[in-house]
This record gives sequence, structure tokens and C-alpha cells, in this order.
Amino acid sequence: MRLTPPRDIWLQLARLLALGLALAFASAVSVGVLPPARAADAPLVTVDLISESAGISPGGAVWVGIRQRIAPGWHTYWINPGDSGEALTIEWALPPGFSAEPIVWPHPERIPVGPAMSHGYTGETVLLVRVSAPAGLPPGRDVVLRGRAAWLVCEKICLPEEREVVLTLPVVAGPAGPGAGAAEIARARRAVPVASPWPASVAASPARVVLTVAAPGLAADRIVDTWFYPAQWGLIEYAAPQDARVDARGLTLTMARGPLAGAVENPVDGVLVLKERLGGERERLEGQVVSQAFAIQAGRPTALAPAPAGPALSVLATIGLAFLGGLLLNLMPCVLPVLSIKALSLVQQADAAPRIMRRHGLAHTAGVLACFLALAVMLITLRAGGAGLGWGFQLQSPPVVAGLAYLFFLLALALSGVLSLGGRLGGVGASLAARRGYAGSFWTGALVAVAASPCTAPFMGVATGFALTQPAAIALAVFAALGLGLAAPYLALSAMPAWRRLLPRPGPWMRWLERALAVPLYATVAWLLWVLREQAGERGVAAVVTGLILIALAAWALRVARGGAPARRRMAAAASLAGAVLAVALGAFVLGTPAPTPDAAAADGMIRWEPWSVRRVAEAQAAGRPVFVNFTAAWCITCLVNERVALRSPDVAAAFARKQVVYLKADWTSRSAEIATALDGFGRSGVPLYVLYPPGGRPAAPTILPPILSERLVVDAVNGL
Repeated sequence: MRLTPPRDIWLQLARLLALGLALAFASAVSVGVLPPARAADAPLVTVDLISESAGISPGGAVWVGIRQRIAPGWHTYWINPGDSGEALTIEWALPPGFSAEPIVWPHPERIPVGPAMSHGYTGETVLLVRVSAPAGLPPGRDVVLRGRAAWLVCEKICLPEEREVVLTLPVVAGPAGPGAGAAEIARARRAVPVASPWPASVAASPARVVLTVAAPGLAADRIVDTWFYPAQWGLIEYAAPQDARVDARGLTLTMARGPLAGAVENPVDGVLVLKERLGGERERLEGQVVSQAFAIQAGRPTALAPAPAGPALSVLATIGLAFLGGLLLNLMPCVLPVLSIKALSLVQQADAAPRIMRRHGLAHTAGVLACFLALAVMLITLRAGGAGLGWGFQLQSPPVVAGLAYLFFLLALALSGVLSLGGRLGGVGASLAARRGYAGSFWTGALVAVAASPCTAPFMGVATGFALTQPAAIALAVFAALGLGLAAPYLALSAMPAWRRLLPRPGPWMRWLERALAVPLYATVAWLLWVLREQAGERGVAAVVTGLILIALAAWALRVARGGAPARRRMAAAASLAGAVLAVALGAFVLGTPAPTPDAAAADGMIRWEPWSVRRVAEAQAAGRPVFVNFTAAWCITCLVNERVALRSPDVAAAFARKQVVYLKADWTSRSAEIATALDGFGRSGVPLYVLYPPGGRPAAPTILPPILSERLVVDAVNGL
């Protein structure tokens, strides 16, 4: 055997290597890893200029289009290209006096490339530019619009391309006819997003970005697809799914947070694309699904974050929390004024038979449940209609507050002996065994529920917040558990007769007890008038106070006429009726009374506060300062107690000053959709709610404080920042 010389060995190896590279290149082209060979004059994207008009007039303007014809399988990019890419740019070389405005972009499409997502165009697209001519341009000559366009075209690899584009237009004295590109530019203009008719806002949490669009007219059953293309890079993760929820209040898009979401300081803008299924005659004429693109202006991302993540509540656990919250509601300040009525009814039942006591307990519980369920149905229905409401919503209405003031005033007059309601309040004109006596227990229970509704007890905020995100049946079960917890002590006592040994026997002394128990009800009327002043101003309070005086005079007239001649009684009754009607009419005056404007730099005790807004939270955090937000209302007695016990303390004021805490008040005395949305973001449906934000730049989520505050609790929370 003859050995091959070493030089020949290296030559053979080189030939084999070249052959292998050639085969590998051919394989790569065949599977699409590398682009096929193309001629130097055959770019993947053909770009030229087209015009909407056949000419341009002196001082006029013309719309031109940068038309891209893109090779199959390849794509170019939108102004925000997504995970990678680069948008088209053009450098104009226009005649003297001419100017070109920025490019107007048609809405993009999603282009997945492996695990990434791009925003761009395929096939053919036209980018619009408005070019203006100088006023002194002489007609009868041609002008040449020239520019150099550069773009990136991608498939599995990306290639930069550029080309000079030229368009020649004649200068005409009058209006010019349509140009050769008029139809294409009109088609491109239909793809340009229109200004959104709905307000929008953006909130960013450590894990996600939520876009809220107040579009109450959207039909959830017709929306096929939604997608938001932000103009700012890095706000969201482009390849992550966007969770859309459409309800009566509009559209909520939840997106994964991008790497630069925390650095976005300018207002967020972008394009929202909705695909809607048409119905009826429109479906036959226009097709089954149409796309609409809207230009969204959402303002700066707010620093408002959702509640800290925790284990998801089950329905049974939520019902249990609601029952505990209702039980603790008996200890809240809101219920204290009505405890006088409950105490009186308990004393009146001291000699009743056990079965009668149990029936009164059941009637009282039925009144509580009926009121709670009625309020829940109203709340769920109004929220489904787009109203930004939460627990205690009825006291956000001045007429309701005025009506409650009248009701408690009548009850106080009855306990004072000025007005007769037919006997003792608990019996309503008959013995405890009479049917009307059970009605008295029922309405006493309803009154307790009405008085308790402005309060939020421990466990109650989480339960009601969860309930309002669930189907109606689950929500009603949660509110029923809340009412059952409120009624449970009275129901338990009525079922156990042994406790009667601890009560005094009914007797003439109860008349003095009734007079004493009227005092808390008069105090409740004064509190309601203060709430009314916060909502409707001094004119509204004056109207309702006048109505209360008329009611008192009517009650006095009835008392004087009692036992007199029939004509005298009829005159007293007519005067009483006239007084009541006039009182109601004066109360209705509150409807048209404007609410007072809050002082933007009011001082609350020793701590100065500012009105809350999501923008103010973001500004304070951006300045490196912590923020304490007090979600409160004038009709929330628990809120007022917390402010006087904890938030007006010198130690709390010193802690706020030491940490430079910005104290903001979100006053929900009157309805506010913005505050309702903020409460929803924390999983709450009512006040009080206390949120402590760390200084800007820290990744920690805001701290939610308990609904019952103490001085030490607030100081420790602030010192822990």
C-alpha cells in the first residue's frame, strides 16, 4: 500500500470541509435559517412615495404615503417594535420652504417570533406624512419631494435596508384632483387609530400593569379580542397574554409588567385594538368581525398598587369572615345610637313567654337580613350599571341622609313622649304577643342594619370586597352572613330565657328610661346634620333643620289636640300633615344644593393633610417620601373615632414629621368613581381603609393597616419604613 504524502492529505481535507460547508449552507436555506440568495436590486421591501393629490397649491398641504411592499414571510416595524426591531425613519431633503410633519402610523399587528413578540406590518402598508408648501410657491412648475428611508426587515434574521424615495408633483393654482395613490392613502387612513372617546388610566403594581378604559357601552358578549400596544418601550411584557375583562363600567386589561414600567414618567399612550363581532343586519353586510383601533391617552402610571398578595379566599371562608365582621359590628360606634331601641325592647320582653321571645328574636333577625339583602341588591345592581359605589353607598346621597335624620328625629320624639306612635316603640300599640308587636321587632332590626351600614368592622372589609367581585348569588350569601352576625347576639338572647333574671321587671320607671334613651337618637340626628353639611353645604342643613322644626311643631299640635273635640283633632292632623309635607319638600331642596369645596391644604388637628389623588401619591413617592392615605367619609363614625383617637396624636404627628410622611385624605362622603376604583384595587368596598406607601424606589408593596387604629399601631408602622 502506498502512503499519501502529507501535503495531499491537507488538500483532501480542505476539499471535504468546503463541501461540508456548502451542504450546510444549502440545508440552512432550505429550512429557512438563512435567507435565499437575492439580487442586489431586489430588496425584501420595496419603498416608494405616493400622493393623495395630483398636485400641490401654494401655501397648501398634501398627504403623501411611504408605501412598503414587504416580501412574504418578512415584516417591518411599528414605532414601538416590541421585543426587538427598529421602526422606519426618513430623512427629508425638501425644497426650500417645505416642511414635513411626523409620520402617522397605522395600527400594528402582533408578530410572534419564537418566545418574543414584535409589533409591525406584513404584506403592504402605507405610512402617512403631511407635507406643507410655502405660500409664495409659483404655479406652473414641478416640485420634487425627496427623502432617504431606512428600515429593518426581519424574518428569522433581520436585515437593514435603505433607499432614496422621490415624488414629483406639479404646483397648481387651485384645488388639485386625486392623485394616483389616493385610494391607497384612504385605505391607510382607515387603519390609523382614532382618538379614544373614553377616559383611561394606568396603574402599575410590582407584577403587572392594569389599563382601565371607562367605556360603559362595550358589550362583553361581542368583544372577540382586545390588545393594547403601548407607544413606550418597556412598559409591559409584549409576549405575555393580556387578560381582558369587560363589564358595565368598561374595559380592564391586566398585563405583565415590563422591565422599565417603574421608569415611565411621561403620560402613557398607545393603541387599543378591539375586535367586535357584529350582529343583525350589519353582520350580513359587513362581515362577522370588525377591528377598531383607538389612540389611548392614559396619563402617568400611578403608584397605586393592589393589595399584597395572599392566599385566595374560598367562599366558605369569606362567609365565615362576614359572620365575624357582623358580630363585631355590634361593638362599632355606628350601632351605639340604635342600641337604645334594642335595650328598651329587651326590657319590655322581660315578662314575655319563651315562645314569644323567640318569635321576636326571629322577627328582629328577619328585619336585619331583609335590610342587608336589600342594600346588597341595590349595590350590586348599581355597580353592574357602572356606578362607582361601595358599602355605605346610601349615605353618599344627601336626600337619604336627610330622610334618616327625619326618621331618627321621629323616633327620638316618640321616646321623649312628644309623639305617640300607638304605644311603646317595641310593641307598636299592642302587647308583645300581638302580631303588630312582631312588626315592631322586624323594623327595629331593619333600623339597626341601616345604622350599621356606614361602619366597617374587622374582617368585614375583606369579605365585602370579595363579595362584590363574585356572582350575585355568592355576594348575597356573604351579605346575608354579615347580617346574621349582626343579629346573632339578640337572636341568641331571645332563644335563652334564663337571661331574663338579670333584667328589671317592666314598670312605670320605663317611661324615664325611654326619655333617657332618646338622647342618643337626638345625637344621631346631630351627626347626620353634620354629614349633610359636608355633602350639601349650609343651605342644605338649614333646609333640613327647618323641616325638623316643622315636624316637632306638628308633633306638639297632635299632642295638644289629643282628647279634644273632633274638629280640633282634624285641624291638628291637617296641620301635622302640612308640616310633614313641607319638611319633605325642604329636604328635597338638598338635591340641588352644591357640596362645599374642600380646602386643599386643610389641617386635621396637629397633622396637615392634602386631598388624595393617584397623581399626588405618585408625585410624593417620586420625591422619595412615604405616603399615608386615609380613605374616610363623614358618615363613617369609625373613621371619625380613628381620626380623633389615633391620627390627632402628638406622637403620630411627630412620627409623620420625622419620616416626612405625606398625609392624604380620600374623602368618600360624596360619590367618587376614582375613590371607588382605588378601594376596588385594594380588595375593599367601603371605608375606613388606611394605606401606608413606602418611599419611591422601594420594591415593597404598600401596607394596609387594620380598620381600628391606635396611636401605637400607626407610630410603629411609620417607624418601620
